[in-house]
Amino acid sequence: MAKKQLAFHVKLDQCSGCKACQVACQDKNDLPAETTFRRVIEYGGGSWIPDGDNFVQSGEFTYFLPIACMHCENPPCMEVCPTGAIYKREGEGIVLIDSDKCIGCRYCQWTCPYGALWFQEEISKMTKCDFCVDLLVKGESPVCVDACPYRALDFGYLDELQAKYGTLADPAPLPDASRTGPSVVFTPHKDTQPNNAGTGEIMNLEEV
Repeated sequence: MAKKQLAFHVKLDQCSGCKACQVACQDKNDLPAETTFRRVIEYGGGSWIPDGDNFVQSGEFTYFLPIACMHCENPPCMEVCPTGAIYKREGEGIVLIDSDKCIGCRYCQWTCPYGALWFQEEISKMTKCDFCVDLLVKGESPVCVDACPYRALDFGYLDELQAKYGTLADPAPLPDASRTGPSVVFTPHKDTQPNNAGTGEIMNLEEV
């Protein structure tokens, strides 16, 4: 019997970039302002073309990607952890950190292609999104899901989400999904571009 894997479903066509999910996550986890387990990337582009004596914008587009730890099928963070502190939780496939084993070496942080791991100075440990596992065991949803005013976030088992919404897991500017097997399904925005042919750039780079 195949193992079940929890995953997030992100509706890019409904995300407004309001960051309510990010704020709710920070509040729930009592995170400092500079630490964001869930982040909202603004990706956009366009160009200027001549119009008589002036230039006008052409082909402008923008869309938002709320991302967090992808709870990957093949998490590179787990592979490089020298103490075995990073593991996948049985039954849901959630990637967690055993703080008792973590030595704060940051190898996981350097290898994660999503920038999902954070070093907490006050405890000298690595931290990240844990899918709000404490709420899941009580039958509740992750706080980011409940906080979204446009219902752009949801969660469920990966195979069920893929059957219903497709298999898009790596819109630009995210890395190729074949590298890690991220547990996420994106419903595309009308302007969503593929990761290997994106013509835009991250517009809020300092924030993410």
